[in-house]
Amino acid sequence: MHARNDSDTTPCTRLVPTGCVSLIGMAGAGKSTLGRLLAAKLGWAHLDTDQLIEAYYGQSLQDLLDGLGLAAFLKAEETLVSMLGVRRAVISTGGSVVYGPAAMERLKLLGPVVHLSVSLPTFLGRVGEAGNRGLAIAPGQTREDLYRERQPLYQAAADFTLATDTPDRTASVERLYAWLMQEPDAC
Repeated sequence: MHARNDSDTTPCTRLVPTGCVSLIGMAGAGKSTLGRLLAAKLGWAHLDTDQLIEAYYGQSLQDLLDGLGLAAFLKAEETLVSMLGVRRAVISTGGSVVYGPAAMERLKLLGPVVHLSVSLPTFLGRVGEAGNRGLAIAPGQTREDLYRERQPLYQAAADFTLATDTPDRTASVERLYAWLMQEPDAC
């Protein structure tokens, strides 16, 4: 948040001019899509951490999960996200980022963390069987169990929660932008 002093003419908003906004949530919540749209609205860069991981390792997320196993994949994700050194960026994270305390701590230091929330039926409908999506899910765990496991983690990490069940991306970005532009209590 940008704090204001008596001689400061900069508007006091939740959005720090040199900070970031991070989007967390389940696969299919719209993190990459809304991230690109919000970044364009702000005139900022967009960083998709799933794409960063793929570029770093030179493999698809599914190939990484298959090759490393879930625990090592989650550690790799946590390490890369915890080392982010970006400014003026909207960061779209992988859904499993909430399992990495160091990653979440870094995202919180960079700026507001927004949970894009979808209902269980919406999640299941958008993700389907997950196939080659690179969904970080334990062997034998159902998608329903994964959803229920992650919800309290997202809620605990988020500064703001935005429901994205409706397909109106423009309205979702506008609601998020309005929240970012609001004056926080600390001003």
